[in-house]
Amino acid sequence: MDGSKSGDKEDWAPFGRPLFDDPSVRALSRVGVVDVGSNSVRMVVFDGAARSPAYFFNEKVMAGLGGGMAETGRLNPEGRVRALAAIKRFQHLADAMGITPLSAVATAAVRDAEDGPDFQSDVERETGLKLYVIEGEEEARLSAQGVLLGWPDAEGLVCDIGGSSMELAELTGGQVGTCLTSNLGPQRLKTVKGGKKGRKAVIREGVRKLADEIGRKSGRLFLVGGSWRAIARIDMDRRGYPLTVLHEYRMSRKALYATIAHIAATPVEELRLRTGIGESRMDLVPLASQVLKELVRELKPRDIAVSSYGIREGMLYEQMPQRIRDRDPLIEACRFAEAKDARMPGFGKRLHEFVTPLFTARNAPDARLVKAACLLHDVSWRAHPDYRHEVCFDEATRANLGGMNHEERIFLGVSLLHRYKNSRDGSPFQPLFDLLDEDDIRWAEILGKAMRFGAMLTASKNEDMGKLKFYPKRKRLELHLAPGTRDLFGEVAEARLGALAAALGEVEIVVKGR
Repeated sequence: MDGSKSGDKEDWAPFGRPLFDDPSVRALSRVGVVDVGSNSVRMVVFDGAARSPAYFFNEKVMAGLGGGMAETGRLNPEGRVRALAAIKRFQHLADAMGITPLSAVATAAVRDAEDGPDFQSDVERETGLKLYVIEGEEEARLSAQGVLLGWPDAEGLVCDIGGSSMELAELTGGQVGTCLTSNLGPQRLKTVKGGKKGRKAVIREGVRKLADEIGRKSGRLFLVGGSWRAIARIDMDRRGYPLTVLHEYRMSRKALYATIAHIAATPVEELRLRTGIGESRMDLVPLASQVLKELVRELKPRDIAVSSYGIREGMLYEQMPQRIRDRDPLIEACRFAEAKDARMPGFGKRLHEFVTPLFTARNAPDARLVKAACLLHDVSWRAHPDYRHEVCFDEATRANLGGMNHEERIFLGVSLLHRYKNSRDGSPFQPLFDLLDEDDIRWAEILGKAMRFGAMLTASKNEDMGKLKFYPKRKRLELHLAPGTRDLFGEVAEARLGALAAALGEVEIVVKGR
């Protein structure tokens, strides 16, 4: 595959076609990607918002292609059979979905094995699928671009671990810099001679060389790869963390060290039962945790963030025109959801304009979160009225929405909960609410109640809703009704305006234009 060069891509490898012909495109036509790694073979089908694609289909098989390769120099025979069978299945599924041709890449195992070219030939002969083998530095670059799909302005280092290799890439100002590769994959480390002492020496020397070359930066460390995600899952379990969404999960160095000690002291089977991690993945976790401990000790990152986006997402990002890359992934996903699921697509923009005067204070929430909530305010209308508030919260906190950390997810969830319900009392989501401070909870409630009220002031996305004006120092909330809308301000609307005023701090309500 061509490197980071954006010039001649006449064959658009590995897709074989441009995915973003129209630079103004909002939606991504369904695209299937197969990633053949040292541990797993996975097919992902992307769909939805072009800048923030959702996962229409996602399946993996832990084939173990790289198992024993460090000793034999060849792909694991059983792994070859399982990987080929998985790719055949994926090809059949793609045909049924009408999304062929699939785009397929292979990483360290196929890249380094003596029989890697033979395996490529088998895949093409049996399925017609051309398997592109990418170099380690290219793997690092694509993984870093996957991180940029979710964090457009990401700064720090991206570390992607597979079974046979580990890559590092530098991110500065939303651009990929130095890219490095190493042999520090846990499958390969299993074969190091000298037992624990020998492995520790190899890990320490390998990490030191990487750090010397890329620099010891104290920014954020983004973790990509199944073994890192498994460690994060164990960290969540150890801490009793209530939001089990791995993407954007953050860990401090201190917490990570405690989790690595916990992994070393706890039987593997107990960890599996507590976390649901598969046997093949858990088998690699103890060695991967040793690598991560040394990496964090050497680099001393400010914090550690888990990214569920990697090579596959990086392949999409590779083809995005800059105009699409520059869009906010959160807002694009919310716009797509509104267009697809809301009763009045386009009304979210009007609602946002209506509620914005409430959020001018210095400590007000990020404007993009307010906008995202307004775009999503009606996408769950099909849910039963008694449960819409719960459905909204669950969707916001667990949906495939990039460009947010966990606290922002919960803020969005609380605001949408209050779009449909006045009170949080007795909510089963209380442990998640506790992740926000009181001020953030208050602002989320204000936003939700403002949307709840605003949605009553029109029956059409094109009607004038009137205006809200808020004077915090005077503790005064004014509603200026639009001409001809007097009858829309009925007793239910009046009650909801009162609830909004109470959330703002028992302010005086003045209604004009009646």
